[in-house]
Parts: sequence; C-alpha cells; structure tokens
Amino acid sequence: MSTFSMKMDIADNHFFTGEHSSLFSRQQAQQARQFHQKIAGYRPTPLYALNDLAALFGVHKILVKDESQRFGLNAFKMLGGSYAIAQLLCEKYQLDINALSFNTLKNSIKEKMTFATTTDGNHGRGVAWAAKQLGQNAVIYMPKGSAQERVDAILRLGAQCIVTDMNYDDTVRFTLQMAQKNGWEVVQDTAWEGYTKIPTWIMQGYATLADEAADQMSSLGIARPTHVLLQAGVGAMAGGVLGYLTNVYGAHELTSVIVEPDQADCIYRSGVKGDIVNVGGDMATIMAGLACGEPNPLGWEILRNCASHFVSCQDSVAALGMRVLGNPLGNDPAIISGESGAVGVGLLAAIHCHPDRDALMQKLGLDSHSVVLAISTEGDTDAKHYREVVWEGKHPAAR
Repeated sequence: MSTFSMKMDIADNHFFTGEHSSLFSRQQAQQARQFHQKIAGYRPTPLYALNDLAALFGVHKILVKDESQRFGLNAFKMLGGSYAIAQLLCEKYQLDINALSFNTLKNSIKEKMTFATTTDGNHGRGVAWAAKQLGQNAVIYMPKGSAQERVDAILRLGAQCIVTDMNYDDTVRFTLQMAQKNGWEVVQDTAWEGYTKIPTWIMQGYATLADEAADQMSSLGIARPTHVLLQAGVGAMAGGVLGYLTNVYGAHELTSVIVEPDQADCIYRSGVKGDIVNVGGDMATIMAGLACGEPNPLGWEILRNCASHFVSCQDSVAALGMRVLGNPLGNDPAIISGESGAVGVGLLAAIHCHPDRDALMQKLGLDSHSVVLAISTEGDTDAKHYREVVWEGKHPAAR
C-alpha cells in the first residue's frame, strides 16, 4: 500500500480506572442473548479472521464481526430495540422475559401501543421491525439529510417515518415532545435525567453480539483479544460491548480504542476533558450512524472508566475501511461494510499507510502478538453511497 497521511487525533484516556459496571456483565448479556435466540431466524453473525490483512498490517489476528447479517436488517441495532421493547412489555404485564418469546409476548399485549424513536437509520429500523413482529405501531423520526434508502427501509416495515429539519440531538428532543403529547413509548438509545431504564436495556441487548464473539473466539482457540476497536455515536453500543468485554477479560488486560468521525466527536472530546462535552451543528459526516453530538451518560461512564484511547478521524478513514473490507487481500473473505461499520478497520489501514506508522502502532500497543477485534456494525445501508465510495473512489485516501 502507498504511504499517505490522514487526520487521526488519538488521545490516551488519562481518566482510566478499570472500574466495571454490574449493569453490563456477562450474565446480563447472556440473558439478552437467550431472548434473542428465541426469535425466529436467529443465528450468530459471522466472526471473520482476516489473516492475510493481519500479516500485512503486522499483527497476529484481525477479527471482524459482520453485523450486516443480523436478521436480514443489515445492521446490529435490532438487538437493542427488540430487547428493550420486550423488557418494557414484560414490566407492563408482569411477565418473565426468561420464559418468553416474541410470539408469546405478542399474545400477551392487551392494547395497541406505539413506540417512538429518533434514528440515523439502523436503530429506527430495528424498532420498526420489533413493533411489526409484535403487531404494534412505530413512529420513527430522522434528522435532516437522512438517506432516502434508509427512510424507505423503515417505511417498508410499516412504521411512520418523518425526516425533520434538525440535527440528531435536536430530533431526539422533538421525538420526546411528540411522544409525551401522544402517549407513545419512547425507545431511545441515549439517556437523560429520568430516562435511563430503556437505554440500559438497549445497551444490554447490544451485548449479545459481544457474547457471540467471545464464544466464536474461544472456538477458534483464541483465549482473548488484546485490542478492541469500537465506533461511537452516543456511545451506547461502545459502552454496552466494552462493559461486557471488560467483565469477561478485564479492563486492564484489554486495549480498547473508541473511534468517531471528527465532525461528531463528542466522546473523543469528553475523553480528553474527563467529563461530558456536547458537539452541536450539522455534524456532516458520511458516518451517519455516528453523527451524534451528545454522549449517552450510561455509555460515557463505562468509556471514561475502561477505554484506553479515544480517536477522532476524518471521513476518508471510514471510506478506506469500506474499500479494504470489500476488496480483500489473498484468501480473506470480502465483507460489505458501511460507513459507520468500517471505520475501525479503516483506522488500522490508515495507521499502516501513515508515514509515522511505527510510532502510531507503538502508541496503541499494536505488534505481532496483537489480536484485534473490530465490529462491522452495518452493511451497505445506503447502497448508492456505498458504490460511490467503493466503486467511484469518493472520499479518497490521498489527495
């Protein structure tokens, strides 16, 4: 590969304590996974070993969890929405989630409900899917600039979908207002004062993918990853998955790198300061699923305590990851990874091609013994833009 420099601001976490949260343990993740296993069509998404790419990059293993193959929805997000909605209904009707499936839940609902949420695409699609499975209604709000393909995917699931003229965080506030006015249940993956129970369930639902990955690594003879790359929007997925991984492997034994677009790097800025920092404006990044400016306080607490590094990077890093995963080296499998899904591997590729490669590798503790786990959180959820990046070279690595 050529040598070129891309914008990657890497900050060490000076506020690391390694303190674990009991809310995001292996036990909690396995309860969520047991629920997901009872949904028709469940199967663990693949964990691919990119051995030829690992050899090129100078690490022992690169493992990529491919969430594009989750229930035909092309993204991981339904894990959180479906679990939270199930928990909400179990609480409402005094049911035991450990003894229930979606079918039994559906038969237990005595009155029609409407679930409302804000989404950049994947979370709303997951909520709409869960509502449809349960015979309920969903109203999904999306921020300005949302891709029509993502809107259409939600509409096909029978939900209402409204694109606002606001950014993501302002749309969240608008959704809350509309839900209060209409008596809807808000199923949002971020938290605020007085609203923490449902976001906690969502984050616990996300940890199903981490529990699967742990089993898959064990079956490959891999005792543990040395590194995990987690992308962050509000930090719900990153927090839920990191909470699980640190419970299983130990925060001090795992180098965890949280990656964000530089146009919406609220977690990075919070990591530098040691306290929550919000980012405003349009947050115009191709990583639509990460275009969030206000951290989830639940996720932020885990990331502050247990993340090793925070990274803010330009969009071209994600585009590079999309091309690398979609055009594999040697015998590695091809992975169709969208803008928000590919940024972790994009970071590895950008480091490999950087003039200061050795210093960056050393900073992150990457060497020939490293086992790196990355989560490809979505496939080509905006197929037109995917082709523009991978086929036409949009957002080039070097200018």
